[in-house]
Amino acid sequence: MKFVHLLLAIFSFATIFAQNPSVNDSLEIRKIYDMSLLNGKSYDWLEHLSNDIGGRLSGSYEAQQAIEYTKAELEALGLDKVWLQPVMVPKWTRGSREYAYLQTGPGATTELDICALGGSVPTAPTGLKAQVIEVQGIEQLKEYGKENIEGKIVFFNRPMQADLIQTFKAYSGCVDQRYSGAMEASKMGAVGVLVRSMNLRIDDFPHTGSMSYGDLPEREQIPAAAISTQDAEYLSSMLKLNRETQVYLKMNCEQHEDVQSYNVIGEITGSEKPEEIMVVGGHLDSWDLGDGSHDDGAGCVQSMEVLRLFREIGYKPKRTIRVVLFMNEENGLRGGNKYAEVAREKGENHVFALESDAGGFTPRGFNFNSSVAQFEKITSWKSLFEPYLIHLFAKGGGGADIGPLGNSGNIALAGLMPDSQRYFDYHHAANDTFEAVNKRELELGAATMASLMYLVDQYGLD
Repeated sequence: MKFVHLLLAIFSFATIFAQNPSVNDSLEIRKIYDMSLLNGKSYDWLEHLSNDIGGRLSGSYEAQQAIEYTKAELEALGLDKVWLQPVMVPKWTRGSREYAYLQTGPGATTELDICALGGSVPTAPTGLKAQVIEVQGIEQLKEYGKENIEGKIVFFNRPMQADLIQTFKAYSGCVDQRYSGAMEASKMGAVGVLVRSMNLRIDDFPHTGSMSYGDLPEREQIPAAAISTQDAEYLSSMLKLNRETQVYLKMNCEQHEDVQSYNVIGEITGSEKPEEIMVVGGHLDSWDLGDGSHDDGAGCVQSMEVLRLFREIGYKPKRTIRVVLFMNEENGLRGGNKYAEVAREKGENHVFALESDAGGFTPRGFNFNSSVAQFEKITSWKSLFEPYLIHLFAKGGGGADIGPLGNSGNIALAGLMPDSQRYFDYHHAANDTFEAVNKRELELGAATMASLMYLVDQYGLD
């Protein structure tokens, strides 16, 4: 009788277990986290990308090395398909180290920490020396007028807004002066531009980033450099004391013809719905000052790890899952645009895309660009993430590289949302190195991404 009762209990438990998918999902997600934390590969991959290859500026030798390395590693995972997708990318080189100083009088100079902005033209071989006018943003140029700006270096000194808890909003609030500042200042007769680094702390690291001259003719393009927040504060204080203060800049950067590069793609073909494609990815290129560990080596290795984790735990996706390592996010978005273009040409049905491009810090949740119905379904899974302290599910966002996929179909886009408070300490600067990445935080992010991909694959978003 006891044996019969035991069988009935086992049968009842199995019935409840089968009828409650959240129990199965909890166990599967636990497997994913255990595998990532106890037997992860992402940190080792990042170590090679960062320390053995280094900064991977679009079109560079290092970028090509990263392409070959990641392709080989994806092939070693035994995926169903691995390939390179050709894409033409811009090539810009920094040249020898930039040099700048502030001069307040004859022989009275102080060196400044600067770096050229990506895409800037160089100074003349002898450098550039001029008086400086400080403004708080592009809109203030018109207030000063051409008569006060012509022949001077414009110093854009609007800081990131420190009282905004969402640091990406603080970044968005002042990045226009970096991207368009040189173009607008040139229209007013300026001869050069200095831009306060996009950084919330005061330090000696200048932060580069992309900039544009728009449709300005080449003869009107002026040198543009970022200045560290420490030296931005110093320059501002000196200008208050002496409006005749001058700055000398020497930059050797150069824009070249476009070159051939590649997106790196690996795929596990779906077992039930292979025509429905899910993408997980990051961008393989980086700026050249550091080694791009947070931006975006972390996102690349986390995305690769998603497919490896599925292989390791024996999970066979219903839908086709692709990892895409995009090229040229930093100064052109050519890789993301090319991937979406080819997908449209082939008539591929992409149903979901997840991007990691906010650093390898502790994961907090996700941003979603989706329909109301899709978002409601996704948030119904929130309780499965709460044991891992993942609780932020927000509408809006996704990612730059997967953004072009959102122009067609009913695809939902998502972006991993790590803790962002330290991200801009490293973003586009020389201290974005492997040592700045915490192994456990990186692995938690990879597991979090794999868990969301698993749930979308299991239940879809229809």
